[in-house]
Amino acid sequence: MTRHFLRDDDLSPAEQREVLELAVRLKADRHCVRPLEGPRGVAVIFDKPTLRTQLSFSVGIAELGGHPMIVDGNLAQVGTRESIHDVAKVLGRQVSAIVWRTFAQKSLAEMAEHSGVPVVNALTDDFHPCQILADLLTVTEHKGSVAGLKVAYVGDAANNMAHSYLLGFATAGANIVVAGPESYQPNPQILEDAQRIAAQTGGSATASTDAVVAVSDADVVITDTWVSMGQEGEKAERQGETNPFRSFAVTADLMAHAKADAIVMHCLPAYRGYEIAADVIDGPQSVVWDEAENRLHAQKALLAFLLERS
Repeated sequence: MTRHFLRDDDLSPAEQREVLELAVRLKADRHCVRPLEGPRGVAVIFDKPTLRTQLSFSVGIAELGGHPMIVDGNLAQVGTRESIHDVAKVLGRQVSAIVWRTFAQKSLAEMAEHSGVPVVNALTDDFHPCQILADLLTVTEHKGSVAGLKVAYVGDAANNMAHSYLLGFATAGANIVVAGPESYQPNPQILEDAQRIAAQTGGSATASTDAVVAVSDADVVITDTWVSMGQEGEKAERQGETNPFRSFAVTADLMAHAKADAIVMHCLPAYRGYEIAADVIDGPQSVVWDEAENRLHAQKALLAFLLERS
C-alpha cells in the first residue's frame, strides 16, 4: 500500500514518534539514511509562494541521495491545463514521491489516489502538516517531550496552521488550545477529529476566543501571520487599526501569562508589530530559527518513512 501524508493524522501516534525519532538521528548525522540513492527523483510542485518549503525539500531530497525536480505550478497548471489524474499518472512513472504545495485539499487527495507513489502535503488551504512535524521536533528539543505540555496557538484559529496544530499536537499527546476571534474559529469537524485523537493519547484539544486564557500557564506559545496566502485581498481588514486579531498579538504582556520558561514559535514569514512583537520574536524565548531549520530534518525523516512503508 502506498503511504501518503495529506493531513497530520495520516500518521498514528506511534508513527509520528517514529518519524520524529528519525528526524533527531538525521539532524545529528545528515547522511545516515539515503533511501533516494541513485539518485531517484522527487517532484516538488509549487502553486503558492515559497521559501522555507522549497529550500528544505530541495536540500533534504539531495541529502537523502535523490534529485529534487522543482516544478513551477504557474507553468504546469496542474488541474487546469491538464487534469490531476493525468499529471499523477505521468509523475508516478518517473519519480519516487510527489511533494505539492497547492490550494485545495481535494486536489492533493486526487493526486494521491492516482499517482502510485507517496504524496506529501507541502501546504494546502486546510493543513500544513510538515510544519507541525518541524514544530514537534523543536518542542521536543527544548522541552524534552511534547506529551502533557500546554501548547497555545493564538491568532487566526480558522486557518490551515490552527487545523494542523490541533491534529498534530493532539496526536503527540499535548494539551493544545487554539484561540482566535469569534468569527475565526477552527472547522468544527477538525476540532472534533483532534478531540477524538486526544482522548486516545492523553492530551486535549480545545478552541477559545480569549488569548489570555489560552496562553495562561502555557509551555509553548505559537502564532502565525494574520494574512495567509490567498487572503491578500483582506489585508486591510486583517491588519488595520480595527482588525479583530489585535488582542491576540504575541507581545511581552501576553507572554507574561505563560510559564516563565515558555518558548515562542512562528512558522514564518513574520510581520513584527502585527501578530508578534519584535522584542518577542527576537528575544530569548524565541526558538523560531531552530523551528525553521527543523523543517529540513523532519521532512527528510517523513520522506524516508513514507518510502520505506510504501
